[in-house]
Amino acid sequence: MMRILKAALVILTFIQINVYAQSPLVSSGSIERHVSFSSAFVTPRHIDVWLPDGYYNDTAHYPVLYMHDGQMLFDSTNTWNHQEWGMDETAGKLIKEKKVKPFIIAGIWNGGNTRHADYFPQKPFESLPDSAKQYLYKSLRKNGTDIFHGYTIVSDNYLKFIVSELKPFMDKTYRTKKDRNNTFVSGSSMGGLISMYAICEYPEVFGGAACLSTHWPGIFTLENNPVPEAFFSYLRAHIPDPSTHRFYFDHGTATLDAMYPTLQKEADLLFRERGYNIKNYESKIFEGANHSEAAWKERMNLPLEFLLSK
Repeated sequence: MMRILKAALVILTFIQINVYAQSPLVSSGSIERHVSFSSAFVTPRHIDVWLPDGYYNDTAHYPVLYMHDGQMLFDSTNTWNHQEWGMDETAGKLIKEKKVKPFIIAGIWNGGNTRHADYFPQKPFESLPDSAKQYLYKSLRKNGTDIFHGYTIVSDNYLKFIVSELKPFMDKTYRTKKDRNNTFVSGSSMGGLISMYAICEYPEVFGGAACLSTHWPGIFTLENNPVPEAFFSYLRAHIPDPSTHRFYFDHGTATLDAMYPTLQKEADLLFRERGYNIKNYESKIFEGANHSEAAWKERMNLPLEFLLSK
């Protein structure tokens, strides 16, 4: 009996490895998956690199868009909620229509239970008093599950992984344009927060960020929540130079996005005070849109055109 159980475990493990090794199915371009990309800073995770049509047939160099929650970007048949961003369809269509420059996407898988700890901006968190920190770590989702799953916030390490490990790998492995003007970062919800934080922490690396449905509350309540003001205090001191950077923000008004309008308005004001204008800053509201990959898919053309327009 024990031999049968061991054999079954081996078969299940083999199947799981093969599933994770399989690249997503895409309708344009192609995917190269780097399985369990190792790091000195964060837990290993897959990297799905989307290359546009024609990449293998020329010698051109391409801008790179680094995107969080990489497992949700391309193929809904393998996602937990059967939704996707449709990045291959949208990027391929915009490139074909010459609305954006051909570019590469580096889809960084999240770490599962480490996601919130990886994506929560660390310096604003560390500015809070100890009582507030403990309050955050004990906070729960509305369904009663633990937000941080026992992990401590390590987003500074997550950014070090991207900047000092992943980007050098991408620049060595693929024909990339390495400079700030051709290096961008994007995500939604907590991925929107870490995208904002990435460009503020590494303004010499990233020239633009697209932050969709940015989760300004950090947790899942607005009542007695010290997080937004900590983020805004951080921004007052760290918003990068508007002459060399671009920001795109948006949000819907339904489900979780209903928490964001007032907070996004405050963030918009900070950027305007810093000197951002319609040329380098967009903040859009989508009435009735909810907090989902399906909603972000519907409007992803807008941040792509904003960051990568010809």
